[in-house]
Amino acid sequence: MQFTDPVPPPSHAPRAALTEADAVDIWIARWLRIRPRDLIRRYGCDPRRLYEIWQEDRFPESRAKALRLFLAKFPALADRIDPGPHLSQSKAVHPDQLRLFE
Repeated sequence: MQFTDPVPPPSHAPRAALTEADAVDIWIARWLRIRPRDLIRRYGCDPRRLYEIWQEDRFPESRAKALRLFLAKFPALADRIDPGPHLSQSKAVHPDQLRLFE
């Protein structure tokens, strides 16, 4: 008796680079609280590509376009989102805290 995996292995075929339309969709997905893990699977991209979009390193105008589209499609959710850019938070100890150990 052979056991087979019910889930097919992921396709390792290279996917085309993310486009501005993808970036708009990624912003909207962020505001709809879709997990980054699911976005990575959907677009077949490296997680860093998502953060490049959210920090506006790539497609800087996509956030404004996504916000207009989001407000048109989901006006009831307008007060429940933070439309600002992603702010990275360092986990490193701030240098000012080192004085506590002197």
